Amino acid sequence: MFRPLSLFIGIRYIAAKRRNRLVSFISLTSMLGLALGVCVMIVVLSVMNGFDYEMRTRVLGMVPQAVLESTQPVANWEQLIAQFKQHPGVTAVAPLTQIQGLLTHQGQIQTVQLSGIEPALEARVSIIGEFFREGALDSLIPGEFKLLLGDRAAKALGVGIGDKITFVAPEATITPAGIFPRLKRFTVAGIFHSGAGEIDGHLALAHQQDIARLLRFSPGQVQSLRLAFADIFAAPNISWQLARGLSGDWFVTDWMRSHGGLYQAISVEKRMIALLLLLIVAVAAFNIVSTLVMVVADKKADIAILRTMGASSPQIMRIFIIQGSLIGVIGTLVGVLLGCLGAENLSLAVAWLERLLGIQFLDAGVYFIDYLPSRLQMADVLLISSAALILSFFATWYPAFRAARTQPAEALRHE
Repeated sequence: MFRPLSLFIGIRYIAAKRRNRLVSFISLTSMLGLALGVCVMIVVLSVMNGFDYEMRTRVLGMVPQAVLESTQPVANWEQLIAQFKQHPGVTAVAPLTQIQGLLTHQGQIQTVQLSGIEPALEARVSIIGEFFREGALDSLIPGEFKLLLGDRAAKALGVGIGDKITFVAPEATITPAGIFPRLKRFTVAGIFHSGAGEIDGHLALAHQQDIARLLRFSPGQVQSLRLAFADIFAAPNISWQLARGLSGDWFVTDWMRSHGGLYQAISVEKRMIALLLLLIVAVAAFNIVSTLVMVVADKKADIAILRTMGASSPQIMRIFIIQGSLIGVIGTLVGVLLGCLGAENLSLAVAWLERLLGIQFLDAGVYFIDYLPSRLQMADVLLISSAALILSFFATWYPAFRAARTQPAEALRHE
């Protein structure tokens, strides 16, 4: 005979028989419920991991991790770059001059932050060079007043490569004829698409020497210095350390101030969603309790016969623990398989559905990216599957204990 006996009987009780198809159906629904809970938890956590990853790599790879700005234009910025790079936590430094204003073209207006950069150094502190659809950072040549623009801003203004566009600075020039805004004509030399709405719609890049002339700085002067760090979470402390070592009045702005709230919101949402989904998995796992209670009630006569044939209480308990554990193992494995497949293909599936329906689920004007990211992490899969298996195992103890207390004479009285 098949050994061990408890495993043999536990497996047979899962299979459908003529007398207990309802019990087998309930066992199947318990498996499916557990599988669905595990699958949903893996997919949702993968989406939250995707948002977290895109926030840290894409968005924080393009916005300044920290900016040191002086109250006066900085002339010795090359010396400061060499000084800052000696700090072990600083990976790159680049000059930055920023001015907010309006871009206009044929009656269309778009608010932008115009950043003056040094193309060769900008590539070391930003990954924006990876997202150009047309043009490149090298397209910016001093004195030619060329402009690199996000695709959302270009679409709003109706411009393309080679078009002339006017920048309206938030300052006025007083002349004998009156007060006139400060205007400057630029030529669109490149268009980029990062997927981040606020960047694609409100960021424009020009050469730092051109912006210095627009702001009437002396030749060679910049407004601030942009820093990149090996550990982005160390950016606030390191930037303040560097600022305290400089003479004059300096201000520090880091990503924790500009985008820290969004990053913290993603982290908190991930933890809360994980907790709520774990409760769903727990409910699905404890459906095994009701399944096994019905099995015990249906199998009272079988239990009594086994007891009269010499089966001990621990053997009876093991039968139902094995049955419930098998339901949990099968449900968890199915859920893990479906969850991993869903997480790996979710971005492609959503993109295909958007093209099919002609709609966009994530609007870049509302969210910080315009696509649904998914990043599967094996640590999450192991944690979710372990939690499901543990909950399934503990869910078997109460029905198994009731089965072990079955009295043969009482159970066979009405048979």
